[in-house]
Amino acid sequence: MKGFIRISIIILFLGFLSHNVRAEEILAWQDCIKEAQKNHPDLISAEEKVKQSEASKKIAASTLFPQIDSDMSAATAKATTGVKSDTYSYGVSGSQLLFDGTKTINDVKAAAENVKAAQYSYKFTSTEVRLSLRTAFINLLKAQELLRITEDIYNIRRSNLELITLRYESGLEHKGALLTAEANLAQAEFESVQATRELEVAQRQLIKEMGRRQFTPIQVKSDFKIRDALRQKPDFDALVKNNPTLQKLIAQKNEAAFGLRASYANFSPTLSGQAGASKTNSYWPPQDDKWNLGLTLSFPIFEGGLRLAQVSQAQALLNQLKADERSTKDSLVVALEQNWAALEDALETVEVQKKFLTAAEERSKIAEAQYSLGLINFDNWTIIEDDLVGTKKSYLDTQADALLAEANWIQAKGETLEYAD
Repeated sequence: MKGFIRISIIILFLGFLSHNVRAEEILAWQDCIKEAQKNHPDLISAEEKVKQSEASKKIAASTLFPQIDSDMSAATAKATTGVKSDTYSYGVSGSQLLFDGTKTINDVKAAAENVKAAQYSYKFTSTEVRLSLRTAFINLLKAQELLRITEDIYNIRRSNLELITLRYESGLEHKGALLTAEANLAQAEFESVQATRELEVAQRQLIKEMGRRQFTPIQVKSDFKIRDALRQKPDFDALVKNNPTLQKLIAQKNEAAFGLRASYANFSPTLSGQAGASKTNSYWPPQDDKWNLGLTLSFPIFEGGLRLAQVSQAQALLNQLKADERSTKDSLVVALEQNWAALEDALETVEVQKKFLTAAEERSKIAEAQYSLGLINFDNWTIIEDDLVGTKKSYLDTQADALLAEANWIQAKGETLEYAD
């Protein structure tokens, strides 16, 4: 009687959980992408870095334009003789860079490459966010399916216990079989509760990756179908060319090249023009006009080896980035091949595991009928039932692993959040 009451309570509990899951907000993959694009803090940070680099470019380019200033002053002075004098003035002055050996032009070009690097850095962040978001999405999808499977397993264990109880009460089965069936049911009960906890953890993970500030129960809507599989080996060298990690390094290398040219230009003279107009007098408003017009030429003679050291530093940076580019490209090609191979292995594992599940389900049906007729003993039957339970979980694991392998393959290609799979 106690066992029956406990089973009834568990059934009501699982039914309540199922009702709660159905009442939750249901999100498709595209819904998660849209939220992450707007709210994920890593993307917001990367976007602000792009804006910073764009502002830096404007700052560098501002030197090419006229620099105009205005000033106004009022002063009073008193000599030892007691004579007091006042001075008032206001005016405007300006200067224009005429020549600096292309230093400023190369600084602007370097800043433009820095903008490109920041934009590719944003894309790289987007690929990382996509992988984290997709992983969280898959984990929640798996947790939802695992909860359903644990409920199925619970129902199987409960039916088994009912059958064994009848046979035990009829004297056709020993007590050890009954106790084993009760333990199996308790295990199934625990796994159902455990799956519920895992579901809540997966929900929170996805909420975080979408950039939501507060936790709300959610459910995802999808399947375990792979959509980005390439059964023929792709051209990894061609794929790597558009990877944002590599493109960022190329932009940084180009920036360093322009920086090196700017360092060489430091050895050139700098020519600029100045002009100004003002009014000054000892009373307000001042009436005496003044103006000036001139050229300034400056040329470095000796600075303790400063500019030579700057050239050496810029050259070393350029050489470093060239080496980093080659190393990164080689690593990305290897990562592409590894992730493609992992995806293909995962797809084939799913196919194999599906066959094992089909066989386990068929064996379970036959074994249950044989056991009820007394054609096989309990030990043989429970081995077959345990195999079915394990195979159900293994099949779910391989399906989720295949989706994760697909997500890693897409990330290895350098695809961003906008990529639709």
